[in-house]
Amino acid sequence: MRCCFYSYRNTCIAIICFHFVLNASQGKDVFEAFYKKDLAKRLLFGRSASIDAEKAAISKIKVECGAQFTSKLEGMFTDVELSRETMLSFRQSPKASKSLSQTCPGVDLTVQVLTSGFWPSYPMLDCALPGSLDAGQAIFRDYYLQQHSGRKLTWINSLGTCILKATFDCGVKEVAVSLFQASVLLLFNDTDALSFMDIASATGLEKKELRRTLQTLACAKDRILIKEPKGRDVEDGDVFKFNAAFTSRLHRIRINTIQLKETEDEQKKINETVLQDRQYQIDAAIVRIMKTRKTLAHKLLLNELVSQLRFPVAASDLKKRIESLIEREYIERDPEDAQIYIYLA
Repeated sequence: MRCCFYSYRNTCIAIICFHFVLNASQGKDVFEAFYKKDLAKRLLFGRSASIDAEKAAISKIKVECGAQFTSKLEGMFTDVELSRETMLSFRQSPKASKSLSQTCPGVDLTVQVLTSGFWPSYPMLDCALPGSLDAGQAIFRDYYLQQHSGRKLTWINSLGTCILKATFDCGVKEVAVSLFQASVLLLFNDTDALSFMDIASATGLEKKELRRTLQTLACAKDRILIKEPKGRDVEDGDVFKFNAAFTSRLHRIRINTIQLKETEDEQKKINETVLQDRQYQIDAAIVRIMKTRKTLAHKLLLNELVSQLRFPVAASDLKKRIESLIEREYIERDPEDAQIYIYLA
């Protein structure tokens, strides 16, 4: 079982994207948000063709954008390396390894402990894990918190992956699945058939996520489960059975998850987050300029801001931030000339 705390694209594509975004004048912070998201996928799921190539790309970005820009990206590599060391010490701990083997026989646990500030945010989806998986998480959590008191661990189950051994009529196969898919499949160890509502109750997954999970198991090319009635959509009244007659020439079968494409709303959300961060930078720049100049005309202030800010910004957005600072009494208008601003100490 592989559990991720936080958590593909070819490195060359990432570098090309880097030049495209900057040349498109969208701003380095916009590039950072999207690049970090894709880099996280490559690092967490082992999809990078070369770690050295990834680090070389970061070095080029560092030369172009500065050390502060790449500090979080470099922190992601540090977290991955520290996670390997943490897992090595966990497996070498007599108490932890003994507890894992006794409580969760046959379970091999790998955890990546990552710093939340370095990584993209991921959806927090609740899932009632089967006994062995839940116990494995608890054993690692106890071990880690004993080594690092005062820290808090948050499990991001939506990024977890598992390799299960399943016995079919054709023999034993290894099935590579997500943590949610594994939670569903393990329910069939104790029963022959389960309804959609039974699975929803046992796993605690929200219905939208559960429908996607069951579609990959019962409606895709490799059907580990049989759905009745047949169909591509999963309904509340459907019943699922384990497909013992499943066959494959491969020993390890990878069951793909339904990848949600980046919709315009998701891209808009990332852009809105970037814009919110930019507001603080604009406010800080205005206060810094006004503190130095004490008194400044509107046009001169806008010119100063455009020259100092490292991202494109519309004049209307700058006016909104100026009005906000006036309301918060950081600056005020000259009583005799509304086009002149005065810094308030």
